[in-house]
Amino acid sequence: MKFRIKVNGKNRELEGPEDLPLLWALRDGLDLKGTKFGCGIAQCGACTVLIDGVARRSCITPISSVGKSAVTTIEGLSPDGTHALQRAWEELDVSQCGYCQAGQLMSAAALLSKTPNPTDAEIDTAMGGNICRCATYLRIRRAVHRAAELGKTTASVGTGGDR
Repeated sequence: MKFRIKVNGKNRELEGPEDLPLLWALRDGLDLKGTKFGCGIAQCGACTVLIDGVARRSCITPISSVGKSAVTTIEGLSPDGTHALQRAWEELDVSQCGYCQAGQLMSAAALLSKTPNPTDAEIDTAMGGNICRCATYLRIRRAVHRAAELGKTTASVGTGGDR
């Protein structure tokens, strides 16, 4: 089946079965490798993308359910790395192995688009479904607060490039 989806501000076409997980459509069909496969059962958060601004696990989201919704991947957060979250992550040296970080950033982007100045409890709740095996949770929380301070968290969500 042919699907036409909007990813990172661009209309894209790909073929696959109706039950093809969005994760594999992005990675294999559109060559967007930033979204990671973790557990395959929506428990770890590594595959988190935004669908119409809402954090969703792409490993269990069938491509057929996307329709005309706008999908934003880590590649679309900011093509040049200037999004407030990316700057905060770098400034506070959040990543260790980095595997979970795309999902962490996308969950944080969804949070900050709705709650521009979150409390620790709001951050913990929003980020709770994202597992970091390096346990950088305290740095992640500080980076979300820092990104809120930088104040540009929603400016480039969904408007960036796709590579």
